[in-house]
Amino acid sequence: MTENQDEKSILHTHFGTHSPYWRLSADSDAIELAAVKGATNIAMALRPDQAEAVRGLTGITSSVRIDISLYGELLHLHLVGRKINPNEWAGTASAHTDTESVAKDLVEGLSFAETVVSEANSVIVIVDQNGRVQRFNKLSEEYTGKREQDIVGRSVFEMFMTREEAVASRRNIAEFYKRGQSYEVERTINTVKGPRLFLFRNKFVTSGSGEKRVYLICSGTDITEERQAQERLRVLANTDMLTNLPNRHAITSRLKSALAAGREGRGGVLFLDLDNFKRINDHYGHGFGDRLLKAVAVAISNCLSDGQTLARLGGDEFIVLQEEAQAWQLEATAQRIIERLREPFRQGLIEVYTSCSIGIAMYPDHGADLDSVVRSADIAMYVAKEAGRHTYRVFQHDMDRRNADYVWLDTNLRKALTENHLMLYYQPKLAGRTGEVDSVEALVRWRSPERGMVGPDTFIPYAEESGLISPLGVWVMREAARQAAAWKRDGLNIRIAINMSARQLDDKGVVSEFMRAISDASLDPCLLDIELTESCLIDDEGAAIELIKQFRQLGARVHLDDFGTGYSSLSQLARIPLDAIKLDASFVRGVNENPVSQALARAIVAVARTLELKVIAEGVETQEETAFLDTLGVDAKQGYLYAKPMPAEAFTAWLTQRRRLHLIA
Repeated sequence: MTENQDEKSILHTHFGTHSPYWRLSADSDAIELAAVKGATNIAMALRPDQAEAVRGLTGITSSVRIDISLYGELLHLHLVGRKINPNEWAGTASAHTDTESVAKDLVEGLSFAETVVSEANSVIVIVDQNGRVQRFNKLSEEYTGKREQDIVGRSVFEMFMTREEAVASRRNIAEFYKRGQSYEVERTINTVKGPRLFLFRNKFVTSGSGEKRVYLICSGTDITEERQAQERLRVLANTDMLTNLPNRHAITSRLKSALAAGREGRGGVLFLDLDNFKRINDHYGHGFGDRLLKAVAVAISNCLSDGQTLARLGGDEFIVLQEEAQAWQLEATAQRIIERLREPFRQGLIEVYTSCSIGIAMYPDHGADLDSVVRSADIAMYVAKEAGRHTYRVFQHDMDRRNADYVWLDTNLRKALTENHLMLYYQPKLAGRTGEVDSVEALVRWRSPERGMVGPDTFIPYAEESGLISPLGVWVMREAARQAAAWKRDGLNIRIAINMSARQLDDKGVVSEFMRAISDASLDPCLLDIELTESCLIDDEGAAIELIKQFRQLGARVHLDDFGTGYSSLSQLARIPLDAIKLDASFVRGVNENPVSQALARAIVAVARTLELKVIAEGVETQEETAFLDTLGVDAKQGYLYAKPMPAEAFTAWLTQRRRLHLIA
């Protein structure tokens, strides 16, 4: 009998099969052999190194050779199997030289693994150390249109890579082979579906039997849609959907990167805000406004130089970033943008003009971090608006102090409205030649706990700009109505004129607030008058006329304040339902000595008489001025010659004293 026949006979003699089952546990070095799976016919002790070799089998079917003594006879066994649970290894045993049985066991043992590799929902390619294909599963065939039988043994570098990619890949794989290190790589593969991006997880494994060889298992997942979705999200996160410009997130990220370079990186930003966009948007609608913003974005883009990036921050605000720039370059860009926006924008049959105010800030001079740079540019932009709009300003450090004042006003004026820090002062108006006082002008004053008396020239412009003028105007209405009612109860029928700005008239609820003020004060008849500036008539004369009519229907008299200094004309007076015009102090001052002022004053009074309007002269400071005004026959005079603005109590005392002296005289 040959050795092979002897070994086969021994296994068959003791177990009735040439391939008995074997089992080894984690807590014993005794291997169990049995004819039936799960039973134990014989248990034999293995040497520690043999047991360790068997326990080296993984969850993937493989093989190991051991020599054992069975009833005094030496057997050369080939164990085919795998780790079946955390504490057990099992499989089939054959005589090492029984190639037929070994092959049969391997085929049966590997069939499961073969099915997994073939049917896996991943592209699986197994290559040897020279890059030759050893396995090519079904999904790989579907993607490439190539059959496994046609490419096994061929070079993966030649079939699926460009020459440059192949050189780099060979170098990388060789290095990874040396270290035995697994790795991941993303690679674009030309497939029957077009170029697709795959994430390959590459791992090195060693063959389990025969000659020890190292193979590279490349398991690839198609991540094309995932990457495309990520790119869409990235674009959405960094793009303004209306203009297709970079958005706030994108430009701030880029500015952060530029600032991270420290003082070695110098550059600047332009902060742009359209001056009249809100009015256009409100008048023509948001659809028109959106189209205008897109057209403005294109116009601004055409004004930029190489290296400048335009982004939309939101609303009608834009920002331009230029790295490695000097201030003069940004100023030149700002000037180009301003000149371009002087030209009209046409949307269909509608032609509109818009303009912008621009603030310029340089880094690191005007700020070393994102917030401070943008804030500096923003401050400079507001200074440009205050300078008349349609211009630009470069940030100066004293602007920051003005901004601090702005912030202080924003906080404390709001508190003043709710904590009763505001008060009304009253300046009397003297009637014609008689000098009787039957009306006053109410002037708001602010007594701040921190800064004392804050002048109206400080907080009124801020209130106009911030939108606080509306709640401030409502407070004035209510306080004036309350005071007029109090004086009426004391027997004084004093009319109180309150000032109203164009911004207040934009508030559609202003008439309702006026009605509520006189109603809550039980002021019947109405003793409140309205003083409007000429600017109230500029934007929408028709709307202003309608509001004036409503105020007059409620019993208010309407005066046109500062007449002659604005944009209204004498002919316009015929269209406006007014009760009186106030001759501005600039005409009154020194009128007795100025022939031009005298001629203008005479003309204004003559037209007013024709239109049956009263004339009130303000700013009277000398006896000579009042003497000349008396010759013109003005209806009332107001000025420091008679009295400065004063609190209600002081006015009452002043009026009582004046009437007493008048009786004595």
